[in-house]
Amino acid sequence: MKSTIRKNWPKYFLQWGVLAALVFFLSGLAAKIFPKLGASDPEAWCPLGGLEALTTYVTRGSLPCSMSSGQILMGILLATAVILFGKLFCAYLCPIGSIEDLLSKLRKSIGFNGLEFKAGGVADKLMRALKYGLLFWIFYSTATASELLCRKFDPYYAVATGFKGELVLWMSIVAIVVVIVGGFFIKRFFCRYLCPLGAAANSFRFWLPLLILALVWWGLSALGLPLKWWMLLAAFCVVGYLLEIFYRKPKLQLLHVIYDDENCTMRCYNCQKHCPYNIDIPGSGGVVTDVDCTLCGECIASCPRKALKFGVVTKPMDNKFGRFVPALVAIAITALGIIFGGRFEVPTIDEKWGIEEGMELKTLRIENLTSVHCYGSSMAFKGKMENVRGVHGVKTYASSHTVVLTYDPKVTSEAQLLEDVYEPSHFRVNSPDPSEYPELQIQTIRTEHMPNKSDLNMLGLQMRLSGKKVFGLESEYDCPLIIRVYSDPAEQLDEAWFKEMVEKKVLAMPVHGGGVKETPLDFTFVRLEKEKGKIGIAEYLENMFDPFSAEFNGRYPSGDTTVVRKRAEVYEGKPQFIYEIEDQNYEKPIVMRAMPFLSNHLSKEEGVIGVALKLNKSLKPSIQVRFAEPMTADRVWELMSMDTWTITYKADDVREEPARLKFDNPGTCYEYK
Repeated sequence: MKSTIRKNWPKYFLQWGVLAALVFFLSGLAAKIFPKLGASDPEAWCPLGGLEALTTYVTRGSLPCSMSSGQILMGILLATAVILFGKLFCAYLCPIGSIEDLLSKLRKSIGFNGLEFKAGGVADKLMRALKYGLLFWIFYSTATASELLCRKFDPYYAVATGFKGELVLWMSIVAIVVVIVGGFFIKRFFCRYLCPLGAAANSFRFWLPLLILALVWWGLSALGLPLKWWMLLAAFCVVGYLLEIFYRKPKLQLLHVIYDDENCTMRCYNCQKHCPYNIDIPGSGGVVTDVDCTLCGECIASCPRKALKFGVVTKPMDNKFGRFVPALVAIAITALGIIFGGRFEVPTIDEKWGIEEGMELKTLRIENLTSVHCYGSSMAFKGKMENVRGVHGVKTYASSHTVVLTYDPKVTSEAQLLEDVYEPSHFRVNSPDPSEYPELQIQTIRTEHMPNKSDLNMLGLQMRLSGKKVFGLESEYDCPLIIRVYSDPAEQLDEAWFKEMVEKKVLAMPVHGGGVKETPLDFTFVRLEKEKGKIGIAEYLENMFDPFSAEFNGRYPSGDTTVVRKRAEVYEGKPQFIYEIEDQNYEKPIVMRAMPFLSNHLSKEEGVIGVALKLNKSLKPSIQVRFAEPMTADRVWELMSMDTWTITYKADDVREEPARLKFDNPGTCYEYK
């Protein structure tokens, strides 16, 4: 078939432009060229995520993950555009649809005809049910858990994050294989049969029956019937599916493809052959209203007699201007979402508690709190604030890292709340050798605009890159913030140097494999305190080290039954031993994160009493396993060095998972005292 690229260039320009923009931003190239942009969010303008977020907000009053007003507005605009104009997003902007079109062209270029399920046939009707099942599952799961389920397998999200996002790897790989293989053999396979956004868009085209359905549900609920929100969702999916397979011709929209039977003198069926959905355009009766039509313009571009045009309702537009209308509408809708998406905020959570009549409450807005970045971290922050006297509410905006506290000024104050919110932290810049440094120098600086734990890490990395013998930082809340700097007593660090370190605008951190990752900073240096102090190396190392400790239970006979007892009690008075592996790298956070899994893996073995991550007698980080017979040192080493660990999440959920830690050399064993 003859190419339509030249005549239908607006569609291809937008499709390929969107793909190029995604590659430019999500590959990190944009951030390298324009450092102030920062990392790009692959979900920033996803309309499906916006519709999921809107559903979650309406049903439970919170937003899933880090969804924001921008995504919600994009979802609303998508629904509005489908109702008024048609499925323009599918034709001009969707990256998966663009990939499927490219796969179809590849198939044709090698002379393979592919497969075709006849529209309206039994197989076609049954396959279309899949996307409605996915639509219900995704929206129900997202709204009940306030976490985006589609992240787990969305092929776009998997590729956009480099398979590093919050996904299930095997599900993402299967989804990508299905999209590629299905799209190669069958035109728009994913779009027709699997795309939940396509199911939602097709349903929106039948907006009047769905509006009536919603009003009936609302009326029955008002009469006192105990209807759940998910029942409306299920009815929405079922009715949308039935209308799609049996009615197929929604008519209440403005834009259509208009077919002029008088000009169609060749009956070449080029229009149907070029249509991604194989719609019978000559049999449309003059106006193409098929539910699958996306107004992509392929039929118009392929017609040698110019018998097809875009039109408003039933009136065709002049092709000189009319052929641009769908693309321009798609651009305008996207522009509206980008322009106005950031003009208002929808809270991720908005929780109140303990408010009594007569209370005169105030609010405190705290910005740039990067520890609040999603629904889960918002709920964790709320849990922390529930234990703070005088706080009666938390509102968070995850996308902008902002929180608003509702508090009783008779019980607490803004200054006290800022202290309650702040989390003191420490950061190891370099590791001092205890044999070389019996004590360290302490200097204290004051800073501002560092409200997050991660800010101290950024400053520490900046000092590490300077090459100075700075060993650690420790923060304590005050106004201005207190930061204690631990360094070599011989290192001369003056106020000018500290000011330079604190007020650097960019952290240029070398990354593995070459290159530099630039992180914008905006800290303010206030002053260097005059007093200096000293601290013994043992005390310093203990203060800076994050230990881990776990002791295990077992089930033991007691009369005619068994009871749970602490193994430390069971083996009390019997010879006990410590199996120790020492490594300076064990002070790294990644080891601490792996310790619960190692502990879980070892806890099932009889004789293992406990596991600890701690400094040993030489002040070196070490993993220590406490055990007694029947456990042996050789068996402990065998368990620790396995490539696969056995992890028990709950009684009926035991998994074999890759080991979280690798041990190169066996440890030492000595008697526990």
